[in-house]
Amino acid sequence: MKVKKMMRRASMITLVLIAFFVTVTTISNVSLSDIEKWVEKTSLFTAAKAGSPASYKQISLQEKKLNYIQQDKRYISSEQISGPSSIEEAVDFSKYPMATVVATGYTAGVESTGKTPDHPEYGITFSGVQVKRDLYSTIAADLNVYPIGTVMYIPGYGYGVVADKGSAINGNKIDLFYDSVEDVYSQWGKKKLDVYILEEGDGSLTEETLNKLNENEALQVFRQQFIQE
Repeated sequence: MKVKKMMRRASMITLVLIAFFVTVTTISNVSLSDIEKWVEKTSLFTAAKAGSPASYKQISLQEKKLNYIQQDKRYISSEQISGPSSIEEAVDFSKYPMATVVATGYTAGVESTGKTPDHPEYGITFSGVQVKRDLYSTIAADLNVYPIGTVMYIPGYGYGVVADKGSAINGNKIDLFYDSVEDVYSQWGKKKLDVYILEEGDGSLTEETLNKLNENEALQVFRQQFIQE
């Protein structure tokens, strides 16, 4: 009799549980598998809480790991990073006024200035500074058009600072300094082109000012394009 009563009671409990889960899944739209997962998770939490703090922390970290989605990492090699290869690419000259000029080349020698290396003013410009082929080079111009100290950019040559004048340099003509006659002919010759007027001079130029221009840190990467070692 006792066995029959126990079996009857177990059957009743089973029917009640089935009815309970059917009611829950119908009302809340939660499946039996979801309930099973919830029970398992609750059991895991209860077991961890009943155990040591370390085990609880470990399980918590495991749960967080499951919710973490690792983003794909992108690596860029140095070969994919390229900077400007010329000053024209690095600087926007279009914002400066342009002027069309005829540009020739000159040297400090007798063929251009009539001075020999033993002359006390050999290589000295009208402004008083030494001729220079550098990031900012000394150039000659008509001082009534471009006063001493005027800074311009000459495509294919670089920055030029008006430091000198010449008897044949009138109007929109400029003379670009080179270290030798060979450089004048091989690197320039005579060209008609548009130049950019970056700054109008005030009639004066010093070695200190010229040196500061040539030490412009942002443009040092291009300096070797103009300096002959």
